[in-house]
Amino acid sequence: MAKSIFVNLPVRDLQKSVKFFTHLGYSFNQHYTDESATCMIVSENIYVMLLTETRFKEFTPKPVSDARASTEVLVCLQLESRQAVIDMVAKAVEAGGRAYKEPQDHGFMYGHGYEDPDGHLWELVHMSGEPPKH
Repeated sequence: MAKSIFVNLPVRDLQKSVKFFTHLGYSFNQHYTDESATCMIVSENIYVMLLTETRFKEFTPKPVSDARASTEVLVCLQLESRQAVIDMVAKAVEAGGRAYKEPQDHGFMYGHGYEDPDGHLWELVHMSGEPPKH
């Protein structure tokens, strides 16, 4: 079984992305950081490699998707509370991102999300119970 996850995302301006995610409260592992990449620490076992588009292209034979025009992946993170979801979306908007849909309250789960400056979609959820049985 996997021990951790590294999500790799292409970015247009690495410093702008670092500034945006720093505003949201994330930190970065300097051992995996240079002028073309950085390792954002999401939690003990979750990391996001932010790679310049040029560096990202070194890892794939396929064209790099423009996240502002199409969606290739939704990154979904479970947060510790409903208020944490609300606060994170507010911070993202304050830092130059945007809320791309209305919050969703399903009783057992509250969710909202934001789009980062490169167009990547980040879903945030708080689970407070069990889903209804169908």
